[in-house]
Amino acid sequence: MKISVELTFSPLQDDFEQHIINFIKNLRTSGLTVLENPLSTQVYGEYDEVMQVLNAEIKIAFELMDKGLLYMKIVKSDRSGYEPNF
Repeated sequence: MKISVELTFSPLQDDFEQHIINFIKNLRTSGLTVLENPLSTQVYGEYDEVMQVLNAEIKIAFELMDKGLLYMKIVKSDRSGYEPNF
């Protein structure tokens, strides 16, 4: 089953930028489709693979920071090719 996941990662500390950069770079090496914009990161792929990668990378990211938030939305479909038609 294909899924689309939107992530907003917010370390709650002064050196937040490097934590976000490292998290995104690690996701990029996963082989999954990863797209970024200024507000969030999207990850697309098979459910089991996406969730396995996210489980590992979120744990690593949380272990490297003091405090933080991660907002996640999951859609059951591959929305990576979405283009507005309006």
